[in-house]
Amino acid sequence: MAGTIIAFGIVILVIITLLNTARIVPQKSAYIVERLGKYSRTLQAGFHILTPFLDRIAYKHSLKETAVDVPPQVCITKDNIAVEVDGVLYMQVIDPVKASYGIENYLFASTQLSQTTMRSEIGKLELDKTFEERDAINHAIIAAVDKASDPWGVKITRYEIKNIHPPQTVRDALEKQMRAEREKRAAIAESEGQRQALINVAEGTKQQAIAISEGEKMKRINEAEGRAKEIELVAVATAEGIRNIAQAIEQPGGSDAVNLRVAEQYIKQFGNLARESNTMIIPTDLSDVGGVVAAATRLIKKS
Repeated sequence: MAGTIIAFGIVILVIITLLNTARIVPQKSAYIVERLGKYSRTLQAGFHILTPFLDRIAYKHSLKETAVDVPPQVCITKDNIAVEVDGVLYMQVIDPVKASYGIENYLFASTQLSQTTMRSEIGKLELDKTFEERDAINHAIIAAVDKASDPWGVKITRYEIKNIHPPQTVRDALEKQMRAEREKRAAIAESEGQRQALINVAEGTKQQAIAISEGEKMKRINEAEGRAKEIELVAVATAEGIRNIAQAIEQPGGSDAVNLRVAEQYIKQFGNLARESNTMIIPTDLSDVGGVVAAATRLIKKS
């Protein structure tokens, strides 16, 4: 019975030993093995058997890129403004051996170096420039930390500033400044709009005046041409009438008809003069109508 218990105990011990010496390393991970307290080898992803009682897993490292939060800290700008700045540091273990034996805690060391470098870079800039020069600050921190972390077996891939918090009084002043700048731009835009509107109105008035003057010019030209045409037509008609009268006078009986017509007009006009005026002019020889008619006939013949 005692032998059975001993055998069972030996089996249990063997199983426990195998479980402690068998190791499965996950993908993108690396384990550091020490033998009797001294570095022995690095286990990559896969199944491995350790030497019982001699080997042990001293360090375990993830080979994935890791994001480390950089706590907020107070930095003094070049113009003596205290701002609170935080960020995120991205790193990756390249050499597990150096990461194990090159430094005690590479995460803490990288974070501290990032903070000191960030304070130094912020101190070179004025407050207004800190918001504009984020990329330059990020690159400066990456260069400084990556150079220092090379003996640690760590590669710094990126650094990003998350927030820059100036004091409340500074934020209020910046808000007033931005509001004033916006109001200034709005006033300039409004004045430019009014200026352009006045220019447009003046240009429209100018074009309207030109159009009116052009219309008036064409109107006067057309009226002048109409009057000239009218005068020409009247003259042609008068000349034609006179020629017709002259031809009619040359016909047999034409002179008698002209004499009769002149006598009728003479008597008619004399009668009208008597009706329209209280004063009446009487010819010296009222009975000499024939003489008047003869004089008018001579004038007609001359013309």
